[in-house]
Amino acid sequence: MKMDATTAAGAHKRLDIGICLGFGVGTVGVSIMLNTVTTYFPALMSTVLGQSPEIAGYLLMVSKLADAVIDVVIGSLSDRARTRWGRRKPFLAAGALLSAVSFVMLFAPPVMGQGALMVWMIAALVIYSTAYSLFNVPYMALPAELTDGFHERTRLIGFRTVFVSIGQLLAMAGTAWLIQSGGAGRAGFATMGLVMALIIGGAMTATALSVPVQHGTQPATGKHLPGFAQMRAIARNRPFMMLLGAKVFQFLSFASVASTMLLYMLNVVGVGYTGQIIMAVTQNVVTALAMPLWVWSGKTIGKRRTYLCGVVIFCLTTLSWLLADNTITTVGIMVRAVGGGLGSGAIILMSISMLGDTQAYDRVLTGEAREGLLSSAIAVVEKVSFALGVAVLGVFLHALGYVPTTGGAIVKQPESAMLALKVGFAVIPSIMFTINGLFLWAYDLDEDKFAAARLRSEEGFGNTAL
Repeated sequence: MKMDATTAAGAHKRLDIGICLGFGVGTVGVSIMLNTVTTYFPALMSTVLGQSPEIAGYLLMVSKLADAVIDVVIGSLSDRARTRWGRRKPFLAAGALLSAVSFVMLFAPPVMGQGALMVWMIAALVIYSTAYSLFNVPYMALPAELTDGFHERTRLIGFRTVFVSIGQLLAMAGTAWLIQSGGAGRAGFATMGLVMALIIGGAMTATALSVPVQHGTQPATGKHLPGFAQMRAIARNRPFMMLLGAKVFQFLSFASVASTMLLYMLNVVGVGYTGQIIMAVTQNVVTALAMPLWVWSGKTIGKRRTYLCGVVIFCLTTLSWLLADNTITTVGIMVRAVGGGLGSGAIILMSISMLGDTQAYDRVLTGEAREGLLSSAIAVVEKVSFALGVAVLGVFLHALGYVPTTGGAIVKQPESAMLALKVGFAVIPSIMFTINGLFLWAYDLDEDKFAAARLRSEEGFGNTAL
């Protein structure tokens, strides 16, 4: 007797709350790693260590580009790993340890000359990028492995997105408070680095210990890097390719926001670290509270439409910062933070849930469990996009006359630098997400298409791309 599409899509076990929490908590470390480094490394270099934001951008770009190939290797290796702890756990544990170490290196560097400082920072960034890949690539493969349920996967990612909010709250508000409490200079950044390293290591280790052992099916090829046949098969997965294209512009947008946010708060609207804290707390509380709404929306109107709703809200909120100046009130910051929290919550939840869907869809089409390889492709896009975004913004700020300082000092910036900060914080992100929305408009994997592909696979036609 054949199952119809609805039955096929719904035939899954509801995940235990412990697995959902254990999976989700690891993203606290991921969020702190990504957001803190993108936001505060340029600030550390340009307001404490006296370096140009252009140099900070180049350092971030070089480290991420050099590490992009490692993402693919880690993804492929984790697909093939055969240990008593399963495929992903050893990579998650190693990533947790190295992440904590690299974070301390980045934000608590010893006092040294400029040449030695550059060597230290390059080494720290390479370790940071490698550690991030070790944890995040196998981590992003887990949703497709932990459940086959189309909407159960959204529920699982809903837990993750709540923890994303907690991680971002720590990354933007907790870090700002620690830096400010330490005098906004070298000591403040060092204290922040030590405290956050402990949280990063603890959260990631908790996930490595909590998620169930997953072995999976051995991929057909024995190579550590994907061959032409594998790449061609991935390219035939149209929903994945559309999502991949969308994520290029998603990460370019996030890189532009993250790398200019603190400098915008300090120089354009003059609210400093206090304003950063208010915005981060409000935005991430709203993101967490909105999760039931977006989970319901994804099930009711579809994941793609929910994502696009988030894009519209995010863009309108981001553009509203063009109207802000140093007369902005706490209410003005909070209203914008509410819009940012709503929009980014939908985007984060749906983009990760849709990635899990495309990974499961690939497994149905090809019969191979290569979620790690697909995760690594997303990780490469993330790193390259962030690297280019941060580097371009650094060059942009330098070209328009941004004045670097030491010891956390704030000086009057030229009008051209203020314009550059406004463009980087408001205009560029909106343009990037508009292009992102065009890719999402062409994304066509929904519950019915997924269920139909599964039925074809069960009937012996799973290797034919739809």
